Amino acid sequence: MSRRAVPPPSASEPIVAEGDRFRDDLIRAFGHVPRAPVLLAVSGGPDSMAMLTLAAAAGLAGGIAVASVDHRLRPEAAAEAAMVADHCATLGIAHATLVPHSAISGASLQAAARTARYGLLTGHAKAIGAEALATAHHVDDQAETFLMRAARGSGLSGLAGVRPRTVIDDVTVVRPLLEWRRAELRAIVRRQDVPFIDDPANHDPAHDRTRFRRLLDANEWLGPPQLARAAAALGEADGDVRAIVDWLWSERASVSGATVRVRVAGLPRELTRRLARRAITAVIDSARLVAPKWSEAANVEALLDSLAAGKRATQAGVAATPAGEEWRFRPAPARRTG
Repeated sequence: MSRRAVPPPSASEPIVAEGDRFRDDLIRAFGHVPRAPVLLAVSGGPDSMAMLTLAAAAGLAGGIAVASVDHRLRPEAAAEAAMVADHCATLGIAHATLVPHSAISGASLQAAARTARYGLLTGHAKAIGAEALATAHHVDDQAETFLMRAARGSGLSGLAGVRPRTVIDDVTVVRPLLEWRRAELRAIVRRQDVPFIDDPANHDPAHDRTRFRRLLDANEWLGPPQLARAAAALGEADGDVRAIVDWLWSERASVSGATVRVRVAGLPRELTRRLARRAITAVIDSARLVAPKWSEAANVEALLDSLAAGKRATQAGVAATPAGEEWRFRPAPARRTG
């Protein structure tokens, strides 16, 4: 099915039906009926304004709150957040505008803004006692993410894309629109006469996502629903592998202070890859090492090759040493100077 083969909903379709669909999708993403307020992340774009409209139509107005983030990167952002606040006031829904405590900077401004945004949103979710944070990621976002990560050579976890449910900063994050198309959401806000803005950054070819969005638009045979289903299938497989790794960690790993030992004999590379990443993270946390570039998605292929060849290796300030059937991880000795 191509993108253009999925028409937007007709003007005669009642918004209550879409609200019911949204409520079902939200419950599916949660795994249960929400027991506390849900914080909606609403930027003012058509996707997030549609999510707000659907939540109100679903009868969730008393159980939701809204937050917008002004990254202070564009002068128009304050007015956009104010627009969202005004619309929330008409719906009787609490709204907050969140602003970073310091200027956002870094080699990748988009990545830094994303980190700041989730930090602010999850912090606000905790402050108001929200059960979860909901974002407006949809089918087309998922397809774009899949292609972007495939082009970068991502593995299973990366290709799984945006998850329906995850945890960020100890806050549950749900994506109830992952089975909705961008065209559907835009049609909803237009039909309901809901105000929205188009962020010019979404049309800037300097951004990877914009280029992949144009690729999808220009090639009907690249069906976003099919790509999204592929990502969902990989997400399910990744979840199964994560469960296996959890079990292996409990059976084969031992932690003593800042030293981690893992028995890796007989395991395939994907499992040793994930166990090595977890061991490095455990050492960093235990020894309180400063490793700003480390994440559990980091490339550890050179380290794995060295260990498989019986050689010691170091990554993110952690020394890994093969010893018989196990690998040992501990803080690397400080480098000598002078």
